[in-house]
Amino acid sequence: MQGYGGPAQPSPPIGDALNAGFRYLEVKCAGCNTHSTVDLTTLRRPRQTPIWQLEQRMRCRPCSEMRGHPYKRGHLVRLRRTNITTRQDAEPWYPGDQRDRH
Repeated sequence: MQGYGGPAQPSPPIGDALNAGFRYLEVKCAGCNTHSTVDLTTLRRPRQTPIWQLEQRMRCRPCSEMRGHPYKRGHLVRLRRTNITTRQDAEPWYPGDQRDRH
């Protein structure tokens, strides 16, 4: 995804991501750099929907409130096993990533 400098596609279907233990999708606003997560278990989409198709539905809440209408600026960053709790979270970017992120 964007974390690797490439496009969000191809990507796994929602069902495959959930079966692999990735419950959250991290999204970053290109305008205000806000990071947020989307819980994939709460989406009302078929499990066969590829994750890259969700990008067109992502809206940044702070940017939308500032403009007064829904405003799309979200970019898919990565799938996550845990929710974002701090800016310096310790979850590795990929299996085997041993960088110290503190």
